[in-house]
Amino acid sequence: MYVGGIQIVATLLTETFMKLVKLFGTALVALSLSVPAMAQQSGGQPDQVDQLAQMVGLTEDQQTEIRAIIDEMQGEIGELRQEARALQQQMQGEIKSDFDEAAIREQAKELGEVTGEIAALSTLMQAKVDSVFTQEQRDELDKRMQQMQQQMQQRRQMQQQMQQGQGQGMQ
Repeated sequence: MYVGGIQIVATLLTETFMKLVKLFGTALVALSLSVPAMAQQSGGQPDQVDQLAQMVGLTEDQQTEIRAIIDEMQGEIGELRQEARALQQQMQGEIKSDFDEAAIREQAKELGEVTGEIAALSTLMQAKVDSVFTQEQRDELDKRMQQMQQQMQQRRQMQQQMQQGQGQGMQ
């Protein structure tokens, strides 16, 4: 009975981890698409839509549609980010001996609302972009995100091993 309970917990943790991996992958794509979209970055390197097109095989029509989605939402997200930065600076200005707790709390509340709206718009943008993909493209993106996650986990493990090795060498 006890072993069965551990297996259930392990299964739940694995399912939760896989959901987090997928969410993380989706968040990476959303993050990469939420930065200001430019047709080409300096040095002639491909932009995020070009990279996504190469990754999952987007058609020209899909690329055009995704660029339109990004362009539509980018201005509003950018304005909100500026507002969030201004609020953070105001809050930093309140770090002094004669601080105003009410002002800090009000600014924090506003900052929470602004960052919540940024999160909502970024998620909406990702959902709109996702609706442009075919199921095969979604599957390919999921596969790529899982590969990236595995690579990151391997790097972390290597770093931990190196740190442990350094710590043992000092003893």
